[in-house]
Formats: sequence, C-alpha cells, structure tokens
Amino acid sequence: MAGQQFQYDDSGNTFFYFLTSFVGLIVIPATYYLWPRDQNAEQLRLKSLRRVHGRCLWYRLRLMKSQQSIVPTLKKAALLFGWAVFLFLAYKVSKLDREYQEYNPYEVLNLEAGASVAEIKKQYRVLSLKYHPDKGGDEAMFMMIAKAYYALTNEESRQNWEQYGNPDGPRATSFGIALPAWIVDQKNSMLVLLVYGLAFMVILPVVVGTWWYRSIRYSGDQILINTTQLFMHFMYKTPNMNMKRLTMVLTAAFEFDPRSNKEATIRPTDNVEVPQLIRELGNINVKKKEPPFCYPYSLKARVLLLAHLARMEVSEDIEEDQRFVVRKSPALLQEMVNVGCQLTMMANSRGGFHAPRLVSIENCMKLTQMIVQGLQESKSPLLQLPHFEEEHLRYCISKKYKVRSLQDLVSLKESDRRSMLRFLGEEKYDEVMAVLGSFPHITMETKLQVLDDEDSNNITAGSIVTVTVTLTRKTMADVFEKEQDIQCTGEDTNVEEAQGDAGKNKTKVWQSKNKGAKKAAKSKKKKLTKKRAIGQQQQKTDKQKQANGNVAGNEAVAATKEEDDDVSDKGSDSDEGEANKDSPSERDEESDKQSDTEVDDMGGDDEEEWAALQQSIQRRERALLETKSKITHPVYSLYFPEEKQEWWWLYIADRKEQTLVSMPYHVCTLKDTEEVELKFPAPSKTGNYQYSVILRSDSYMGLDQIKPLKLEVHEAKQMLDNHPQWDIPETEEEEEDQEDSDGIEESEDEDEDND
Repeated sequence: MAGQQFQYDDSGNTFFYFLTSFVGLIVIPATYYLWPRDQNAEQLRLKSLRRVHGRCLWYRLRLMKSQQSIVPTLKKAALLFGWAVFLFLAYKVSKLDREYQEYNPYEVLNLEAGASVAEIKKQYRVLSLKYHPDKGGDEAMFMMIAKAYYALTNEESRQNWEQYGNPDGPRATSFGIALPAWIVDQKNSMLVLLVYGLAFMVILPVVVGTWWYRSIRYSGDQILINTTQLFMHFMYKTPNMNMKRLTMVLTAAFEFDPRSNKEATIRPTDNVEVPQLIRELGNINVKKKEPPFCYPYSLKARVLLLAHLARMEVSEDIEEDQRFVVRKSPALLQEMVNVGCQLTMMANSRGGFHAPRLVSIENCMKLTQMIVQGLQESKSPLLQLPHFEEEHLRYCISKKYKVRSLQDLVSLKESDRRSMLRFLGEEKYDEVMAVLGSFPHITMETKLQVLDDEDSNNITAGSIVTVTVTLTRKTMADVFEKEQDIQCTGEDTNVEEAQGDAGKNKTKVWQSKNKGAKKAAKSKKKKLTKKRAIGQQQQKTDKQKQANGNVAGNEAVAATKEEDDDVSDKGSDSDEGEANKDSPSERDEESDKQSDTEVDDMGGDDEEEWAALQQSIQRRERALLETKSKITHPVYSLYFPEEKQEWWWLYIADRKEQTLVSMPYHVCTLKDTEEVELKFPAPSKTGNYQYSVILRSDSYMGLDQIKPLKLEVHEAKQMLDNHPQWDIPETEEEEEDQEDSDGIEESEDEDEDND
C-alpha cells in the first residue's frame, strides 16, 4: 500500500494561489457595497430642493457635510489599493511555472508516441553522447534520459509506467499545502502559536461578545430595551398623560444617558449653560425629585428639547447636544406609541388594569409634529412657513381674513392672499407660496365591510370588521390650480348668465329644438311611471267617490282623464305594443325573462364579491412579498437637524370613550396613493356606534384629518344544528348496501316489465 506524504511549499509559490483567492473574495464584494455612489447625483438632488428647502437646517447641514466630507475619498483609495494588490498577485500567479507535469518518456527522448525500439536506441545513443557527464554534459538530464530509455525498453518498467504513471512503480501519495514552510519551522513555532492564540482566543471572542452584548440591549427598532421598559412603566402608571408629563418621560430615555449611550455627552460647560436656559424657560419642574426626572442627563435633555420647541438660540457648546436630542426624539416617540398600543391590547384581552387613554397616545403624535417643526403646541401652524413671525399673525387673524390654519391660507383668493401678506416682498412671497405649494394635501376614502362572510355589508356582533382606507397624496399647488380653474369657470358662468338675462325674450331656433327633444325623451322614459301614478290616482278617486261623492272627486277624475288622453296621444305606439302583450303566453314569457334577469343580477353580484375577495387576497400577498421604499417626500422643517421623510399615522378611535378601536398603522410608503386595511372586532352588543377614522402627520402641524365612521351592528346569525348537509351515513358500507339494494329493485322492476 502506498504511503502518504505531506509537503509544505518551500518556495512559497502555491501560497500565492491561496492569497490571490483570499484577497479577491474581500475586494470584489467590498467594491460593490462600499464604493461611494455618484456624488453628482446627490448634488443635483440637493440643487433641485434648494428653492423649497434652502432655508431648512437639515439642508444646510447636508450641504456642508457633502462639501467637507473626505470619507468617500478614503473609501475609494482603500478599494483601489485592494485592487492593486489583487492584480499584482494575479500577475505573480500567472508567471509561476507548473511544478507537476505528467511523466512521459517519449517527450524526454524527443520521440513521437509509438516509436520503434530501434528508433528509441538510436535516439538514446545520440542524447547520451550529448549529455553524458564524462563528455561535459548535464548529469540530471542524462539521468532522465537513461530512466526514459529504461522505461521504454524494459518490460517491467514499461508496465509500471503504463499502470502507475511512473517506471519505478507506485509511489507515496503527496498532499501539498499552500502555506510556506517557515510557518511550520521549529524556530518560528512560538510566534505562530502566539498569532493563533490572539486571533482565536482573544480577538474572535471579544468581537462576538461585543456584538452579542449590543444586540441584547436593543430592540428591533434600535431602541434600548431599558428605555422601552421605562416607557411602559410610566404609561401604565399615568394612563392620562398631558404634554408636560410626556416631555419629562421622553427626555428620561436612557439614550440620553452617557452611561448607556456613548453618543450622549456631559460637558463641563453644562453647569453654566443649562441653568441659564432654565431661567429663560421658566417653570419646567426642576425641583421634582422623582427619578429619573431629577437626574442630570434627563434635566439637560428636557431643557434642550424645550428650548428647541421655543426656538431659542443656544450656545455653540451645547448646540451639538441639542441636535442629538432632537434627532433621537421622533424614534423614541414612535416607541411610546407602540408601547401604548401594547398596553391597550393587554387591557382588552386580559383586563385588570386601565389602558392608556387616547389622549396620551395622540399627545405622542402631536409632540412628534412639534419637535420636527420646532413649535410649541399653542403656536399657530402658519409659523411653519418661512418669514412668518409672531408679529405677522395679526395680519392673518384680522376680521377681514380670519386665517388661522394652512387650509384657510390656501382657500383665499390670490388677490386677498397677496393683500394680506403685504408685509412680504415679492421674493419672500414667492418663496412662501413655493413652500406652501409643496405641503401635502391628502384625500381619504373609506370602505367598510366584513371580509370572508356571505354578506360583506352586514356587520354582526363579534365579527371582524375591515375598513379599507385609500389615501391619495397631492400637493397644495394642485389645490391652487383647481381653485383658479373654478374661479375661471365661475366668471364664465356669470358672463353667460348676464347674457342670458339680457336676451330672455330672444329665443333661438336651436334652443327650442333642444327643449322639444328633451321633453320627448323625458316623456318616453317616464311612461310606465306615469301609468302607475294614474292608476293610483284612479283608485284614490274611486274611494273618494264612494266615501263622499263630492265635486273634488269629479274634478280629480276629470284631471286623470285628461292625463290619460295626453299620455295616449304622446305614446300611442308603445301603448299598443304593451296591449298586445296581454295574452297569457306573453305574460309567462315576460315573467320568465324577469326571473332570468334577477338570477343574472344575483350571479353578477356574487361574481363582483368574489372578484373583490380575490383582489384583496392578492393585495395582501403582494404586500407581504414586496418591500416598498420608505423614502417618500422630504419634510419642510426649519429647525430639524436631519432630513425627515413624510410619514403618517392612521387609526380608528372612539373619541367619546377615549379609546383606540384599531391599532395605529404607521404609513411610511405614501408617495402618490396607498391602500391600508384597518381591522377590529365589532362590538358584542347590537346598536349604532359612532367611530372616527383619524389620519395624523408625524411631521406637519395642522394637517390632521378626522372622518366619521358609522357602524350599525346586528345580531349574529344562529348556527343550524340539523342542517341537511350534515346528514351523512355513519359508514360507507351502509351507502354501498343501499346502492346494491336499489340496483336489485331496479333489475326486478325491469324483469317484470319484460314479462
């Protein structure tokens, strides 16, 4: 049995193959994922947003970052260096000679395969004279020639070469390892052992442990689990949370604690800057001793957030800290909304404790709007626009205009709007109109049904109700255009009405023709209805005659006769056609046709319901499979330090009971249109219920919408205990016996008939 032999690469040639493959596996994917995208595209995008978002804080920060950042250059340099190393190694490998070649004695003797013995001997003599060591030739080459000659002339050696590929017979199996020999050299054993120990016993456990420690501290939304537990504790403790209390709970999050988050910092200047802001803000519950509201990090975060809402200027020392607090707040408030929904679901399913009130969850949504826009709750939504200050609001809230919201400003005529905003110059006015035109205008349509039920429009107690809400997003600029079109059409109609009043007596021929045609069409369409009305009037007059016999009854009869004459004069042809259909056979045919049409209508309704059900199923499958981008539309925010996308909350609530009916759905993919299904169980008691479908923005103030939703709950259908479809034989044998007996009876009857 052949032996085994392990060989390390003394020259290091095969190690280059391993090294080239290793570098290629790193460089190629890294280039695909880490190569900086086209900076020109980002510059063009920012340039297109300049007209509307040029004054926004996030826009100015992004512009400065894109101009000053050297990270893309460093990435490109590192990747190019990696490619240079990869190409050098590939070139090095291409220049390496093949060390292993299949042994062929004919090639050694420079003979063609199948040469004769005489030719082999002749060639051997020629080459031995040339390479013999005594003649000054190459000894190694002479040994190869002798070995080849012996392999082709000796029968045993020839068989070994043909069978094993070697004239000497089977040799030891060698395994080459693509590592240089110095790695296993005894002199370097301690160094190699030290490297292996550091790599697999220190570095790898530290990396895995760090990743695991970070992963268990954060939730799926990258919020600290301790923060989630903190929110749950205070929302359970305070179901009815006002805005002041909510701000304190928000700023107590562990994301703002330097011990839990390295991004948060405590500076030496905080002892001077924070007390000064507290004096300017006034009453912010500084003396409250309840932890963690009294901790320094919580107090600092609360002061910075309130200063942001008041649009106060802060020093450069803590400006970066304020941006950090403001940037983290929307995600934390979304987590608070999720916590409130979880507590509501637990209260509905288990009971035993009070769920958070609707006002608490809605305050979280309102606070998100306030933080993004940098406005206090009591301030006017008009201050979201550029160049609007507190002293300018008196022009809007005058008795003449009464503009208090963005919708009021949009609904004004262009002349009134320009007159009201006369404190703005032409350039500022154009900028305000451009910003206002970019604000979203959402139309909301709702459809109420019970899916997976025979009667989808009948809501029974305890059934799962599905409210399909279709959201269509347009901009305020589209509303401007529509209003201008309406104003133009209104002016045109006023001109036409004035012309019509001036020429009332001058009737034209084409007008009279149209009137006559319209009258004829109306009379043809309403013949049957008039006949029915006449019949009812005749019955009434007959009753009046029998009861009173007065003159009024005679007049009514005369009036009905005149109407009969008019109808008979106008539509005699159709009356004759209907009179010819009074035979019994034709009546039967008409009844059959009517029944067929009713069946067709019922079948059409079923097909429509089935098609709607299939569409809803396909829509759900598509929603599960496809992943939509959460990049919708950039939000116009003057004081928010990060680019914010335009998202919405959609939910159903009982505002009378101050409870959630359906959990809030965070709509993050509304670009043009979006269809959302909200599901909730119908009340267990029958009656009429008044709910509200609410759409709230997480970015803008004053654009929320509330649409009423009426719900009429009926009693649930009782299940039939003895339904015919459940009359199934106990065993299949009874069915077979019954079929056999029926067959025997039929055969006996046939025999009797044949006899």
